[in-house]
Amino acid sequence: MTKSEGTPRLLRELRSLRVVVFHPDDLDGQELLGQMQRIGLQAKAFWPPLKHVPEETDLIFLAIHPEVLSMDLPWLSRDDSPPVVPVVNYENPVIIEAVLKLNAFAVIASPVKSFGLLTSIVVAVNQAEKTRTRAKYIARLEQRIAGMRRVTKAKAILMNARGVSEEDAYKIIRDQAMSKRTTAEEIADAVINANEILGIDVKI
Repeated sequence: MTKSEGTPRLLRELRSLRVVVFHPDDLDGQELLGQMQRIGLQAKAFWPPLKHVPEETDLIFLAIHPEVLSMDLPWLSRDDSPPVVPVVNYENPVIIEAVLKLNAFAVIASPVKSFGLLTSIVVAVNQAEKTRTRAKYIARLEQRIAGMRRVTKAKAILMNARGVSEEDAYKIIRDQAMSKRTTAEEIADAVINANEILGIDVKI
């Protein structure tokens, strides 16, 4: 095994990450950017936080200051937003609640130090990837289940309208899907729509 093969993928791809830093231009902000430059990250800093995150952003560092808590930042509530790593300079219930609302996978404490920054970046990006993968998997399962329910409903309509068995009803749907080069779910939708709109048996 070569050295590169033994290196976690995210570490190998680290320099391709596009990072946005929402932090005041103070000692912590300068240290944070300096560390990122030494790591080789593509980082851009803004303050105050922008209402719209630059396109193709992979990771966000957000200073959790009191003024931020009252800001309207639409991207924070989007499911497809990049992972956020909060930078906190003190702890209290309000700050902790704000961090929890961000669904953060890592936190950077102030004063910012070099130790732990690289790990926080890799953990945050890795966990965000896993979360997105799980969400896509769940969405596919939900679509599959919804499709099965539509096929079941269409079978019931055909069974009632034509007096056929469940097996024959499914065969009708399957054969029509094959002949029309579409899916059983789409044929099922046609059956259901015809039944609901016209209240009569669909001729397929």
